[in-house]
Amino acid sequence: MRSRKSSSAEAPSQLTFSFDTMGLVAGVDEAGRGPLAGPVVAAAVILDELQPILGLADSKVLTERRRELLFDEIRAKALAFCIAEASAAEIDQLNILQATLLAMKRAVEGLRLKPAKVLVDGNRLPLLKMPAEAIVKGDAKVQAISAASILAKVTRDRLCLEMDARWPQYGFAIHKGYPTPAHQEALRLHGPCPQHRQSFAPVRRATLALALSSSSVTLTSSS
Repeated sequence: MRSRKSSSAEAPSQLTFSFDTMGLVAGVDEAGRGPLAGPVVAAAVILDELQPILGLADSKVLTERRRELLFDEIRAKALAFCIAEASAAEIDQLNILQATLLAMKRAVEGLRLKPAKVLVDGNRLPLLKMPAEAIVKGDAKVQAISAASILAKVTRDRLCLEMDARWPQYGFAIHKGYPTPAHQEALRLHGPCPQHRQSFAPVRRATLALALSSSSVTLTSSS
């Protein structure tokens, strides 16, 4: 799957930032570090203070329906946003941390407006050309990061639906690629699909088991 990009009541417990004192501030978050398959998705968002969005929060605490509604509202009201990916192949090549940072970098660089500062959820920062700050649990503290988490989560969930339509035997629509017992059993039965991350241990084990099984069948047939 190729990397994609698209750009286009305030919670009292969250932080807001004034452009007058700081310039434009972008929030950045990702979705999909833990799954066994598919890309990791990152989003960068610059919110518009004149168009507040009610109910922004960490995407993980929102219902699917609420995330979908906020996804459309963020895209309509944000001053700028960009959604980017690092593919499963890039994850295998770089490792999941570096691939995540790469997706974040792509998201920030894809913004149509250049932020004066970038606020990133977590404790690691991508290599950027502007000042940046990592904020642990930032998706629950900073509205722009909350917005980014929602864009990334909804986008990745939709990609999982596409994967499910192409490879229905794995159940991507249900577990979204995470290593549930059902997913790991499907891996055991069918082996990996092209979107599985070969650098992740359960996928490696499934690939090895499939190879050993195929070798055993070949030897039995030969004898």
